[in-house]
Amino acid sequence: MGMLDSVSISEATSRMQALYGENNKITNGDYDKSLAVKCINGTFVGKKTDNIIAYKGIPFVGKQPVGDLRWKAPVDVVPDDGVYEAYYFGKIPCQIGNVGQMGSLYPQGEDCLHLNLWKADDEGSGKKPVMVWIHGGAYELGATTEPREEGTNFVHENPDIILVSIEYRLNALGFLRLSHLPDGADYPDAQNLGLMDQLAALKWIHENIEGFGGDPDKVTIFGQSAGGGSVSLLPLVKGSHRYFKRVIAQSGSPAFCRSKEQSIACTNALLKALDCKTVADLQKIEINKIVEVASQVISMPLTTPERDGRFLPLEAFDAYEAGAAKDLDFMQGCTKDECSYFVAGFGVEGFMPWAKNCKAEKLAQCTDEEKALVEGYFENSLGEDYEKLSSFLDQYWFNAPLIRTAENQVRGGGKTYVYYFRVESAVPLLKSGHAIELSELFNHAEDTLVTGREFDKNFSKIMRKMWVQFAKCGNPSLSGDISPDGKDYDWPLYDLKDKQVMVFDEHDIRAEKESAMNIVDWDRTYFLTKYYVS
Repeated sequence: MGMLDSVSISEATSRMQALYGENNKITNGDYDKSLAVKCINGTFVGKKTDNIIAYKGIPFVGKQPVGDLRWKAPVDVVPDDGVYEAYYFGKIPCQIGNVGQMGSLYPQGEDCLHLNLWKADDEGSGKKPVMVWIHGGAYELGATTEPREEGTNFVHENPDIILVSIEYRLNALGFLRLSHLPDGADYPDAQNLGLMDQLAALKWIHENIEGFGGDPDKVTIFGQSAGGGSVSLLPLVKGSHRYFKRVIAQSGSPAFCRSKEQSIACTNALLKALDCKTVADLQKIEINKIVEVASQVISMPLTTPERDGRFLPLEAFDAYEAGAAKDLDFMQGCTKDECSYFVAGFGVEGFMPWAKNCKAEKLAQCTDEEKALVEGYFENSLGEDYEKLSSFLDQYWFNAPLIRTAENQVRGGGKTYVYYFRVESAVPLLKSGHAIELSELFNHAEDTLVTGREFDKNFSKIMRKMWVQFAKCGNPSLSGDISPDGKDYDWPLYDLKDKQVMVFDEHDIRAEKESAMNIVDWDRTYFLTKYYVS
């Protein structure tokens, strides 16, 4: 988002660069043994701040995806008896610069497949639940170095869990179909590498987390935006359920993924712009150039996972209805004004042509009858033209896919809890926009670039406690004896009759029927989910 002035950008740049360092191998035996954990691929030594030990930049692959391994599936780790520093974040995935994602100010590289872990330094009793965070950024941007998502404060408040954050390849490095090219047979996985990276990280966590005091059989994956989309798609990957049991999808769903035909069209557009015909041609081009040009020629949504029928099912929503995730506990939700994020970021003048184009691309897929339904939605919407467009994008990008996923999860024999976040920012035009909850979720109330203000402290603490409680037992409800304010908060399961959701207002967290909140227009926008978002 374009909300930072030059002073803020300079401060953020300095802040990010100050965090960077290279983790080295320790060869002289001079390290704190109490901070060292032996894993399959090495012993990693963390740093302790107060009562929290952080392990940063741990590689979860045997070889980084550089050189001949570019556009190849992640390589599994191999046994290693070495001892290594885990003091600093690793490099972040290659991406275009974007001041709205602080991670993009951090040093980048293709050698980015690392994870970070925070745990309390306590003896404890028994193995702790593990929460694995997958960051957002439209599958184009972002990183685990985002200051608002740093894990120290979260674990300090909730020492009974372990928090992990993972990197994955983005944009044209993580989601670019190549197998249709003349020399593409050696790159069968290129269209879904970002998700494969996430799965490789989850495998590493499953095999090594006990050394940190974690329970490999009580792992919750959670993420927002593209991270929410990721945690909604990972359950559909064959064999993935051995690595996690619970899912929290924030402002993301299976809607953000492409068909094979759409992927081929995006790849061909990139090849044309770069004057390439083969993978060999692409390999000769500097990676920053590839990422930059891809962002210019591939329309919204940019690069996303592909429903290829091999790694992911051809119809993601149908897979939920068929029971693909019925053995997993789900929690999912969205904010009241998701796309006001783009209104505030682009400004009204910049938002209008972009949003009109998004609408036109969607309507081009619709029948005449469906187009009339969408126009009926606009006619009955309140506010200025930009507000109507923003509301429409809310519906088909976030609200309708959220509810369809919940409905299908229940139809498939599974269970889910649904929330609707309504707290508003103090930033002009943003309202309750995309990502507004993140700084409060990770207990970084000082990071007010998006919120513009601090939320009520008690409200934020209750929200965090609900997320943790879900990770611990699969039910986010709070009884008075564990609730931060001593009150009971009963969060009902979503069902096909009452369709109850938990409403997060700053001074009123309560259960309501979906119909009372008008989260989705069942007649005029719900059907758009069949077209996904691409």
